[in-house]
Amino acid sequence: MAIPRRIPVAFGDVFPNGAYVLGVEPSNDFEKVQAGAHDTQERDPHSGLLVWAVRVLDADPAARTAELKVKIAAEVAPVPPDPVPGTPFRPVELVGVQVIPWLDLNGQRPKLMFALRASGMRPASPLPARQNPGAAA
Repeated sequence: MAIPRRIPVAFGDVFPNGAYVLGVEPSNDFEKVQAGAHDTQERDPHSGLLVWAVRVLDADPAARTAELKVKIAAEVAPVPPDPVPGTPFRPVELVGVQVIPWLDLNGQRPKLMFALRASGMRPASPLPARQNPGAAA
């Protein structure tokens, strides 16, 4: 059985209440930093493209971690969507979201962790209206 290392998932499954971009920065390659290399930006092993860390705020009030990083491979930095007028919030929809499971061996017990990647981002489309199950049709 072939299980992919990168598991494709729908944006709405990961961020059911939406997400907001906080910023975009180069993702550093730890081994290049340790070696003192001049260019320390990470490159995607499959495509060879530069990797960018997009800081994202999860809009789910019940989320254990509100801010997380999603990596996007692209030759140039992805441009966040415009903010909602009068606010600092930039609603975003990530395209081609993938979950990458990994094992964190730091600590007394190993923990299963998840990293997120995406192929791109675009302005968020409006969330569908929630249905009130008790309301009359």
